[in-house]
Amino acid sequence: MKIIIELFAFFLIFIFRSYSCAETKSIQVIVIDSETNFRVHHATVKIVELEKTYTCNDSGEVEIPILNYGNYTFAVNHISYEENVSQILINEKVNNRIAFYLIPKTIQLDPVVISDYKSYSTFDDLNEIMNVLKGKNLQRQMGLTLASTLKNEAGLSMRSMGPAPSRPVIRGLGSNRVVISEDGIKTVDLSATSPDHAVTIDPFSVDRIEVLRGPKVLTQTSTTIGGVVNTIRNEIPTTLHDDLIGSIGGYSETVNNGYLGSAMLEYPISDFALRGEVSKRKTEDLNTPVGKLINSDSENLVYSFAGSYFTNFGIMGLSFRDFELDYGVPGGFIGAHPKGVNIDISKNQINFLSKINFSNDFINDLEISISKIYYRHKEFEASGTIGSEFELNNYLGKAEIKHKNYGVISNGILGTEFEYEDFNIGGFVFTPPSTSTNLSTYYFEYIDLNRIKLELGGRYEFNKITPQKENSNSKIGNIRERIFNTYSLSFSFLYEISNIVYVGTNLSKSSRTPTIEELFSQGPHLAAYSYEVGNPDLMDESGFGSEIFIYHNFENLYFNLTFFRNSLNNYIIPRNSGEINYATFLPIYQTTGVEAELWGFENRIDWNICDCLKLSNTISYTNGKIKNEGYLPQIPPMKGLLEITYKMHDWSLGLLNEWALKQDKVDEFEEPTMGYFIQNFFFQYSFTTEKFVHNLSLNADNIFNQEYRNHLSRVKSILPEAGRNFRFLYKLYFHL
Repeated sequence: MKIIIELFAFFLIFIFRSYSCAETKSIQVIVIDSETNFRVHHATVKIVELEKTYTCNDSGEVEIPILNYGNYTFAVNHISYEENVSQILINEKVNNRIAFYLIPKTIQLDPVVISDYKSYSTFDDLNEIMNVLKGKNLQRQMGLTLASTLKNEAGLSMRSMGPAPSRPVIRGLGSNRVVISEDGIKTVDLSATSPDHAVTIDPFSVDRIEVLRGPKVLTQTSTTIGGVVNTIRNEIPTTLHDDLIGSIGGYSETVNNGYLGSAMLEYPISDFALRGEVSKRKTEDLNTPVGKLINSDSENLVYSFAGSYFTNFGIMGLSFRDFELDYGVPGGFIGAHPKGVNIDISKNQINFLSKINFSNDFINDLEISISKIYYRHKEFEASGTIGSEFELNNYLGKAEIKHKNYGVISNGILGTEFEYEDFNIGGFVFTPPSTSTNLSTYYFEYIDLNRIKLELGGRYEFNKITPQKENSNSKIGNIRERIFNTYSLSFSFLYEISNIVYVGTNLSKSSRTPTIEELFSQGPHLAAYSYEVGNPDLMDESGFGSEIFIYHNFENLYFNLTFFRNSLNNYIIPRNSGEINYATFLPIYQTTGVEAELWGFENRIDWNICDCLKLSNTISYTNGKIKNEGYLPQIPPMKGLLEITYKMHDWSLGLLNEWALKQDKVDEFEEPTMGYFIQNFFFQYSFTTEKFVHNLSLNADNIFNQEYRNHLSRVKSILPEAGRNFRFLYKLYFHL
């Protein structure tokens, strides 16, 4: 490994040494609102050592002329924001453009994440604006699940089978084409394999949710055409605070008589930081405009504790998290149990993280993470009989080297990753217990050529899937060990027409290995109400994706428009065969690979009409077809959100119109869905009392109690989505 690192560093120096020759440089500072991502105009930037102060222009930028190399203290101030003081080393390697994020005085989230400075990347800026949900926006959109919290973001939809089992879908792509992670660690559960399985994340305790696309996706998955939904809560502390920090929160909603309580504390002891968190949620059956959705209740308990040790060379940390969830899956439609099914999930996870900083000229840091996850999942009939049981034992490991800046290149990552999964199955499911082994390596780089910005990445994966017992004469085919070698590539190009207008494109080659369930499933799946038939001869899913985009970031107007097209060979989907298994009276879903094409567009507009009035709009559309056949199943209709917000210093209120057109471009045996238009209202108030920050949100959803149905819901045939709902959220942050 040492030889590889030295060769890699030598290679980078050899290529880019010519770019480092000056002993002074000019810096362009950009000041950004950490909550809205809009530029902060007229903020002051003081260099303490030089006793010089500069003022940002109307675009939130200021040019600081020639600075000698050395360490400087930057103090960034604005009357409406918390002061940001950061130490920055100016040398030939630091980026010429540095962004400072300021926290509005009426809200203080995790100061670790958003009060620090970072080397400015235009792709980071674009991603922060388009694909990050945080602060008050996150609290306002907070739902029961991760998917319901994200459902109105551009390009995202929600697949569901009742309120609790739901999962985000990106541009019509679901399953494990969308990777969900926590603090960058892949979330292990079975939510990607079936619509009745829940995601094991409660969104209430997360600080921010980011959707990653483009080459950086390859640091976590080989599926470049989908994306990564990463939730950030910094469970293992990475910064040593000087005092106790924490938050206490509560949440309730009327549509299911649900409530939640949550608390988090982090406390420093010498060179250690200790963190603990607990949350409890309970909901009853969901009310809809035409009646109650029986057996849709849920109960969830999550707790965790963690600690970090801070040394001269970096940090080491360890965490333990336990997640318990009981929820109901409604019945009553064709093939379903009349009284529904109950599911009991138990999961615990141990994470180790080490980050080592280097003082040489080549490597910035080495980050190592190791995780052990145990997941158990039982499905019960109304009588209490276990119909299906699944158990996972997973071991994950990851090592990443980040290099220092070399002239035009920065933020580069070289990494390797492994995962071992032991998958056991019980009950009346006849899928053979199996193991899977994954080894992968990846590379990511950012290149800044003034007006042209580039990102590129690559990933190679080795996957071996081994059934406990091979069977060449099974009803579904030859069940045997399968080995897959796949690679993925991605390249992004961004051209700066001006400092507020950008155009770009992304090209990618994507791959995905079939899952154990897609290869070897055989038998009834109780809660999914289907008889699942796998295909042991499946090849890996591969294809090419492309998109072009333009975005403007004027002082009071943000505009983004993206067109995309994905073409896939052997797109793996379970399709309703139209046949019935007469032993169980369940519809047969056959897993198959087809040639598919998905294309569409997304648009988002944020317009500050005046200081207190803002108009926002999003539109998303995806069209999915099977080559020489009909339409792909489970493709969301054209949908969008129109929002108008009135905002004063410490409070805001607004109207939201959520709409979708009808979806009649459906697969054979799939039901079409009518369009809808519903109205929502929100009010938010934030205030500070000494060392406490209080945030309150009141939402009224579906004000007119209108009947509407989500096309991606498996229970839409029996009852519509939630009726009129009042949601109340309170969160208290403190730093004592």
